[in-house]
Amino acid sequence: MRYIFPILLGSALFLLSSFVFNTTQSILIGIVFMLVAFWTNEALPLGVVSLLPIILFPLFHILDLKDVSLNYSKSIIFLFLGGFILAIAVEKINLHKVIAAKLISIFPKTKRGVVFALSITSATLSAFLSNTTTALLLLPIALFLTEDKILKARFVLAIAYGASIGGILTPIGTPPNLILYGFLDDYGLSKLTFIEWMFKTAPLVFIMLIIVSFILSIGLDKEKIEFKESYNLNKEQKRLSFILGVVVVFLFLNSFIKIPDALILLSFALLMFIPKIGFLTWDDTKKIPYEIIFLFGAGFSIAMAFSKTGLALEISKILLNLNYLTPILLLFAIAFIITFSTEITSNTALTAIALPIIYEVARESVGVDERVILMLATICASYAFMLPIATPPNAIAMSSGVLNVKTMMKFGFLFNIIAIILTTLFAYFYW
Repeated sequence: MRYIFPILLGSALFLLSSFVFNTTQSILIGIVFMLVAFWTNEALPLGVVSLLPIILFPLFHILDLKDVSLNYSKSIIFLFLGGFILAIAVEKINLHKVIAAKLISIFPKTKRGVVFALSITSATLSAFLSNTTTALLLLPIALFLTEDKILKARFVLAIAYGASIGGILTPIGTPPNLILYGFLDDYGLSKLTFIEWMFKTAPLVFIMLIIVSFILSIGLDKEKIEFKESYNLNKEQKRLSFILGVVVVFLFLNSFIKIPDALILLSFALLMFIPKIGFLTWDDTKKIPYEIIFLFGAGFSIAMAFSKTGLALEISKILLNLNYLTPILLLFAIAFIITFSTEITSNTALTAIALPIIYEVARESVGVDERVILMLATICASYAFMLPIATPPNAIAMSSGVLNVKTMMKFGFLFNIIAIILTTLFAYFYW
C-alpha cells in the first residue's frame, strides 16, 4: 500500500485539477503530489524519488530531457558540494567539537538551551550570509552534541528553521527580499532603508525564534549536556579555522565583488585535498549526501515545470479574485497561499512571478497599502518549513540522516500556520 497510495493520490489530483487547468498542467500537479507522497512515506529511497522527474517530465511532455537534466547541475548544486566538503573537513579534525563547546558555554547547558543556541546562532548568521552556507557550517556541530537521534533531529531542525527565519531580518538575507527591492524600483515605489527594514522585521524574527525554539524543545528533559572538550585549538584546527574565516570574509564581501557563492565555497573546498593545506583524501567524499543533491535537482525541475507549463501564472491569477476580501482577510489569504506554494517551488521564482499579480490585487483593494502587501508576500516566501525540497536549510537538515520527512512535516505545518498568523498581524497592525 505504501507504493500504491502515492500513485493513487497523484491520479486523483490529476483528475480534480483537470476541471480547472489544462491537461499538461493537471499531469504536472498529479506528478508533484505523487512525489511529495513518496518523499513523505519513504516507500522509496529519497534519492530514487528525486531522480523520477528526469524520467516522468519528458515522458509526459512537461519538459524535455535536456531542460530537466540541467536542473541537476545548477550552480547552487556546487555550492552544496563545496559546503558539504568543508563540513566533512571540520568533522574530520574535530573542529566542530571545539566550536560546539564554545557555543554552548554562552547559553544554558540544558537541551532546551542548546535548541535556542542553535536557532539563534543560525538566524543571526543567516541574516548576513547565505542560509545554505549557515546551515552547512552549523550542521556538524548539531550532530556532535548528542548521540540521541531524536534530540539530533530537534537540533538540526533548529538550525534549518533558524536560517529561514533569520533570512527575513535584513534586505540582503535572502533572494526574495532583493527581488522585492528590484520590483519596487521598477514600479517607482519607495524602498525601505536597511535600518527601516530591520526595524519592521526584528520583532517578528524575535517572536518566531522564541516560539519555534520553545516548541522544538517541548518534551526534552532538563538534563544538562556536558563537554570535556577544551576551547584550545590544535595546529590543524587553527589552520582550518583560518581558512573558514577567510571564506566568511569573502562571503561578506560578496555583496560588493559579486563572485558567485558556489565559486567561493567550491574553491576553498578543493583546497581541502591539497597536502599541507587541507585535510581530506578522495575517500572522504563518500560521506557526501548525494541524495540531497538529487533532491534539489528535483526541486529546481518542479519550479521550471511550473513556469514553462504556465501553471505558476494560472495559480497566481487566482489571487486576483481575492480583492473583494477585507484588508486583514486579504493579507491572511495571500500569506497562506504564498507560504504553502513555496513548499514545492523555488521561493525566488515564486516571488518573481507573484509580486506583479499581488501588486495588481493591492491596487484594486481598499485599505491595503501596496508596499505592506508586497512585503508580506515576500517574507512569507521564506516560510517553507514542511518539505526538504522547499529550502536549502531543510534539505541540509534532511542530509543529516537523523530526520525523516514525517517529522519535518509535523513541525513544519505547525510553524507555517504560526508564521502566517503572526506575519498577517504584523502587516495589519504594525507595518
